[in-house]
Amino acid sequence: MGGNRANFDEPVWDQCTYWGRFKYFAWITDPRLVFVGDKCLDQAKNLRTLYIQGREPPGTTQDQLRFAKKLYDSAFHPDTGDKMNILGRMSFQMPGGMLITGAMLTWYRTVPALVFWQWINQSFNALVNYTNRNANSPLTLTQLTAAYVSATTAACATAIGFKSYLMRHASPLFQRYVPFAAVAAANCVNIPLMRQNEILGGVDVYNDREEKVGQSKLAAAKGISQVVFSRILMCAPGMTILPIIMQRLERNCWFVRNTWFHAPFQTGMVGCL
Repeated sequence: MGGNRANFDEPVWDQCTYWGRFKYFAWITDPRLVFVGDKCLDQAKNLRTLYIQGREPPGTTQDQLRFAKKLYDSAFHPDTGDKMNILGRMSFQMPGGMLITGAMLTWYRTVPALVFWQWINQSFNALVNYTNRNANSPLTLTQLTAAYVSATTAACATAIGFKSYLMRHASPLFQRYVPFAAVAAANCVNIPLMRQNEILGGVDVYNDREEKVGQSKLAAAKGISQVVFSRILMCAPGMTILPIIMQRLERNCWFVRNTWFHAPFQTGMVGCL
């Protein structure tokens, strides 16, 4: 945002480097942005519009423009400009994922609890995927429903199947990995279905001068496969390390007696990881 009449829509950091991309996305996924009210978000959007038109209020500083950009990029869809559902914003991923993952890791011992939390998780994932969808490749209601039902079914079937098998053949430690297996399976189904139009029709491809040169199904498949991998990788630390920690802590008499502490402890640890 530095310099005269900077392009408001350009990222703050160089997006040609990994570190630049990391800093930019860490900036707009700041969990504190969840607490910013609609009035402040609308003001940020209005300032953006005025700045692009060259009509920003006199005395507007670069810091104000930078903060407005942070709010706009975090809360408004890049294709449509519409304000996104707060639960589907990337800034809600850490607190939302922390609560749901903590619950999945705590209540997995019975089939009803397993199914319920997998359903909650897939509902949350479907909302996030829909909120951040590619508006240039919209899905029909039938496609959305099919993706949601398929992912939920895959998650529940994997969880129940793994639990049934591990109950007979594996130690209690390995039974704790049932939620992770279910989440991984569901991501492999949910994301490709939610973005199936990109796979079928391709995504726009641009040259280094930002000129559209065509559409590519290969680019779509590559991008979506990377999303699937990254979603599994993001939840892996909490869902693979915590079972080992919990297994060891449950040898402690105080920890065993105070079962009320298990859920908040695991939820907090997931948030830290």
